[in-house]
Amino acid sequence: MKFGIGDGPRRIEDPTLVRGHGRYTDDVHVEGAARGLVYRSPVAHAEIASLDVAAAREVPGVIAVLTGDELTEDGVHPIPCLTDIRNGDGSEHPKPPRHILAKDRVRYVGEPLAFIVAETMAAAQDAADLIEFDFKELPVTTGTYEATLDGAPQIWDEAPNNIILNYEKGDKDQVDAIFDKADKVSTVRIINNRLVCNAMEPRAAVAEVKPDSDRITFYVPSQGPGLQLQQLSGILGIEMPKLRLITGHVGGGFGTKAFLYPEAVMTLWAAKRLNRSVRWTGDRSEMFLSDSQGRDHVTEVSVAMDADGHFQALRATTWAAMGAYLANFAPFIPTDAAAGMYTGLYKIPVMHLQVKGVMTNTVPTDAYRGAGRPEAAYMIERLVEQAARDMGVSSDEMRNRNFPTKEEMPHTMGLGDVIDSGDFPGMMADAMQDADWTGFDARRAQSEANGKLRGIGMSTYVERCGGGAGVPARLSFEEKGKVRIYSGALDSGQGHAISYAQILSQKLGIEVEEIEMIQGDTDRVPPGFTGGSKSIPVGGASVLTAAEESIEKGKKVAAKMMETAEVDIEFADAKFTVAGTDRSMSIFEVAEAAKDAANLPEGVEPGLDAMKDHNNEQPTFPNGCHICEVEVDPATGQVEIMDYVCVDDFGVTMNPLLLAGQVHGGVVQGLGQAWAEHTVYDEESGQLLSGSFMDYQMPRAYDIPEIRFRTRNVRCTTNPLGVKGAGEAGAIGAPPAFVNAVHDAVLDAGKSIDGLEMPLTPMKVWSALNG
Repeated sequence: MKFGIGDGPRRIEDPTLVRGHGRYTDDVHVEGAARGLVYRSPVAHAEIASLDVAAAREVPGVIAVLTGDELTEDGVHPIPCLTDIRNGDGSEHPKPPRHILAKDRVRYVGEPLAFIVAETMAAAQDAADLIEFDFKELPVTTGTYEATLDGAPQIWDEAPNNIILNYEKGDKDQVDAIFDKADKVSTVRIINNRLVCNAMEPRAAVAEVKPDSDRITFYVPSQGPGLQLQQLSGILGIEMPKLRLITGHVGGGFGTKAFLYPEAVMTLWAAKRLNRSVRWTGDRSEMFLSDSQGRDHVTEVSVAMDADGHFQALRATTWAAMGAYLANFAPFIPTDAAAGMYTGLYKIPVMHLQVKGVMTNTVPTDAYRGAGRPEAAYMIERLVEQAARDMGVSSDEMRNRNFPTKEEMPHTMGLGDVIDSGDFPGMMADAMQDADWTGFDARRAQSEANGKLRGIGMSTYVERCGGGAGVPARLSFEEKGKVRIYSGALDSGQGHAISYAQILSQKLGIEVEEIEMIQGDTDRVPPGFTGGSKSIPVGGASVLTAAEESIEKGKKVAAKMMETAEVDIEFADAKFTVAGTDRSMSIFEVAEAAKDAANLPEGVEPGLDAMKDHNNEQPTFPNGCHICEVEVDPATGQVEIMDYVCVDDFGVTMNPLLLAGQVHGGVVQGLGQAWAEHTVYDEESGQLLSGSFMDYQMPRAYDIPEIRFRTRNVRCTTNPLGVKGAGEAGAIGAPPAFVNAVHDAVLDAGKSIDGLEMPLTPMKVWSALNG
């Protein structure tokens, strides 16, 4: 069956997964593999006085108990922070070492202290019970802003006041001058709460050592194993040709599975040291204590306006929690990933931003769905609502006054990013129509008659994504009658296989059943990465341009085979045809012929295979408008979502079924943050108080109404497919829409919203309503 761009076939992998035939990392069976168990710190900040593992090593079935001493003995390097973010003065910021096992000091609850390798998990657990950890406990600091105050406990000597990074962007003097002359200034101070990803599949690792080979095969969930391969090689001193990394099915990535974690390094290190296969799988409690967490920002932001409410300049300071160590990409997320998006969809010509990266006695943070863009969108949309109140105009009117029109596109943002395409006023008008914005007053009156409060909230968003290269594709005609796509992308539920097949089916005119995608094996696929909504704008473009190269090469071969000039060869519907005749060869016939050097024109390499790593020199800028309507029970503070509408611009819709799934999932994740999810640490002990689903509330299906979604697409001009990234959009637009709706209900009741920050739990809402 043939499908093309815009069709809606289902995911190819669905039958395998819904029948329980998926192969996740923990499903990998390696005969005789030992079991790994991590012994973790029970305290948040302490000097290590001693770590006595002698008794643990004597437990029957225990093979090894590895500590910081063995780490030093084997010369195992720390996990690197991979970013090159600079301070505002251009200097480098410190990068404290993140050893996979603590050596002299622990800095957060759950930090690994020892790795136990045993024949069985029971033996490993018995050994863990016998480890004696003696420590000198130190004061802790967990608050993102509070950690920077004078007198707060110091986590790293090289980070005075726990500030590891001082980032600046924009012209401070120019912005200050505009604020000094502004007719009106609006200001908000907001908190973007810390989140635990909680992907369905916990992290795991399996290192397979074969007696007759000097190579190790390492199975690990990832968002592209190539990135981890490079780090593991450097950390453990294993030559890359002697390592093979394989990622099978992945039960949710969301950024969190992109990084290299201590447990993966431990597993491979133990296998190398012991010359024995080793496996480790974390349980849910460990994921709460060790998965890189998301968000956790405090931001003070102001906008300067003229007398008519037109935005003139923006300035902001963000305190961004890094946790106890700098994870792979942590400094990039609140800085370069977010900075350009602070002005949103609005005509704000200049801005100045300062970001302080803050070390705390908590789990390290890193990218989580949206990675800096949700934080920026939440900030600007809360600010726009406040500006509308300060100016005494409606929220939609305030936005319309400050949107660039369709005719003013492309639009240059406050820090120089250029949005190539879009129709922001039209998109908001569509969303308002779908949400029956003008009929809200009648619905509010009905709620009031029933003893409830009602609120409606709007948000718009834009994100920068889908630029650059790094998602290559290699097309191979190695098997007769089939094309294989060897992709650098790594699917964790997005549906890459069918999306890439749609591109190839349309371009080559072949059946989807004749296309197979291979991913997640460093021996077979080019190195790549899934993240930043690049899989279609970049990875899909790689598939498209590789197909174009195969066609051009095929024309040369077909011309020789059919004894005509290359200029006379046409390609359509999987056939190379001599123009004006009925003489033709199928693409598979030409591919087979091209394997024989005798059939090749001079200078043409055998085969029709093609490899492309397409580079989008400019990113894409998906954008949209979300409207949320809520009802609030003033007696309990309980919020119910009555309606949710979103209208998005994704350029060109690749697959409407998969696109809707991406948006729905993102919206639910965003609502989870705004409504219920909250990572809470005890301020005095640093203990994680929300370390299970008993204390950390995830969104549930019955909480969410039908999400009414449609597109108002304007083709993107920065990539050959015309698409805009869509994987993170829902999680960006949802939090401010929900919060603005609840705030609207509280304000209508005559109460203050000061301090009413995410998540808007019933207790917080009730407290706001009751002073």
